[in-house]
Amino acid sequence: MKLKIKRFDNTLPLPEYKTKGAVALDLCSRETMIVPAKGISYIPLNVAIEIPLGSWVMLAPRSSTHKLGIIQANGVGIFDQDFCGDGDEYKFIAFNFTDNDVTVERGTRIAQIIPLNFNKILEIEEVEKMENKTRGGIGSTGTI
Repeated sequence: MKLKIKRFDNTLPLPEYKTKGAVALDLCSRETMIVPAKGISYIPLNVAIEIPLGSWVMLAPRSSTHKLGIIQANGVGIFDQDFCGDGDEYKFIAFNFTDNDVTVERGTRIAQIIPLNFNKILEIEEVEKMENKTRGGIGSTGTI
């Protein structure tokens, strides 16, 4: 898979896999940002990305991002293949879960992306009744 990437600040590195076994490319903050206590900030990630047709990009926090005192406010970011204009910079929506302001320094790796393929649903069929047995709801298979 080939990604076309525009950096907004060429002094920061391109997204990269940090280990041979990594499945996601790391992204860093383009600016030093303050995320207010119990608040949200939109942290620019220095890239606009054009992905191949039939693909999308999942944006997730790095495993260590919570150590900064922030988490991704929207859980997982989904970037569609048509979000690829010259000014369509990816952003990390950071929620500060602490009682103090958090400073994210320029160049801090806070997010990761995984390009994925998809099959677009071409037809939706509405039915009155599902043919399968009801399983029981979220968490119905137990806790362990």
